[in-house]
Amino acid sequence: MKTLIIGASTNPERYAFKAANSLLAHSHEIVLVGQKEGEIQGHKIHANYPDFEDIDTITMYVGVKNQPVLYDYILKQKPRRIIFNPGTENHEFEAMAQAKGIETEEACTLVLLAIGQY
Repeated sequence: MKTLIIGASTNPERYAFKAANSLLAHSHEIVLVGQKEGEIQGHKIHANYPDFEDIDTITMYVGVKNQPVLYDYILKQKPRRIIFNPGTENHEFEAMAQAKGIETEEACTLVLLAIGQY
């Protein structure tokens, strides 16, 4: 299962950084997209929004006001599901994703991993 983290950051204080490390610790494959290029445990953060193959889950760490420019990019990745972490909940985009057959979940990636529900 490959997870795309939208809003990835090299800042250890950011939840996207913590989620990347937790996903890796739970043996999940990750790909990273963020505003600035960088690296987390040898995984490149892409700032140019490349297309990826076989994305199972997209986990969102971008606030609602910054999401509209990402709608087309995210939907083009054809994930099975999108997780809207606390502070990223977006009912408009959730409805758009659901209309394309993509599951949406308002949840915390870190909690889902910790309780074995990811």
